[in-house]
Amino acid sequence: MGDEVEGFAFEQSHGKSRVRVARLWKGQDGRHFIVEWNVNISLLSNCIPAYVHGDNSDIVATDTMKNTVYVKAKECSEQLSMEDFAIGLAKHFTSFYQQVTTAIIKIVEKPWERMYIDGQPHQHGFKLGSEKHTTEVIAKKSGALRVTSGVEGLALLKTTKSGFEGFIRDKNTILPETRERMLATEVTASWRYAFESLSSIPTKPLYFTERYVDVKKVLLETFFGPPKEGIYSPSVQSTLYQMAKAVLGRFSNISSIQLKMPNIHFLPVNLSSKENPVIVKFEDDVYLPTDEPHGTIEASLSRLRSKM
Repeated sequence: MGDEVEGFAFEQSHGKSRVRVARLWKGQDGRHFIVEWNVNISLLSNCIPAYVHGDNSDIVATDTMKNTVYVKAKECSEQLSMEDFAIGLAKHFTSFYQQVTTAIIKIVEKPWERMYIDGQPHQHGFKLGSEKHTTEVIAKKSGALRVTSGVEGLALLKTTKSGFEGFIRDKNTILPETRERMLATEVTASWRYAFESLSSIPTKPLYFTERYVDVKKVLLETFFGPPKEGIYSPSVQSTLYQMAKAVLGRFSNISSIQLKMPNIHFLPVNLSSKENPVIVKFEDDVYLPTDEPHGTIEASLSRLRSKM
């Protein structure tokens, strides 16, 4: 909801984007832990005079926001989740500055993973992984809170147990029906927690980090099925729905989940022609991987509120 200024409807916010910070914790046993976060801050505040009259006395400088990220990271003497760090930042901005009514903190974590050498975890060695952990925290001065976590770039592929049949056919359709194809996608998922206030946040250390790992595990298990027999996918849509349903079924404190799953195609190579019917017989073992165009599939699933 905006303000009325000089006869106009007016909405505003300001913030600092792409604040990169890495935090290193050194355990007493010599084991190191490191995170790298890309932090985006947006503040909603009562600073209309800055726009209308050039009076900056109510502006929180974006330089201050950037430096606050580093100060708050320094204050985290114990290892903590990205969500808890975002909540702490949002709480600071809404409580420390009288004019700030809402803080929106978005963070993307770079996926540094511990190295294993000869099967043993390295004390201080890390390698860069693939998918990224994300979060968005919206906190209001009243204490109202919304926490959303997610994963980006989760690339998945199974070489069988996928098909696509019974779809609409018209004069522009050339895609053959099949019960045997590869299924590849790059999952983007975001799930909203049921916590609605700062006081309702779990106090267990690394709670959100553990839940992120748990949700990702459920998504993977549902996509692939059991390790030997797998599970058949009649469409990306069906698999997406089952993945979303599995997450809500497993975790009662997640109220909704959104999934984006592009259908990334692997096209069987066929070098046969009328003139040369069998140049090379591939028998579905050589494919052309493609990036685009690709199908786009997106859906969200939410719990229904109980009727009184």
